[in-house]
Amino acid sequence: MTQRPSPPEAIAPADAPPFEAAIKRLTEIVQTLERGDLPLEESLRLFEEGVKLSRVSQGRLDAAEKRVEQLLAVDDRGQPRTAPFATDAADE
Repeated sequence: MTQRPSPPEAIAPADAPPFEAAIKRLTEIVQTLERGDLPLEESLRLFEEGVKLSRVSQGRLDAAEKRVEQLLAVDDRGQPRTAPFATDAADE
């Protein structure tokens, strides 16, 4: 019986490394995989880790983009639109 990889939701943002650390680790993984000198199983493990880090990082980027869009939003008259939005104190 083969072990199925865990879904990307398995890494909750609270459990994931900070954005900058995730990108640094992802860069290390890419460089290691590009060398091509690892056994297949190790390459697959690193690839899976990289995919998870990529998805978590993309989610954080999407959330940041949404916050910026909310902050820069204007109404039909060109006036700044204000609306409360949820913040996560851990991200600040």
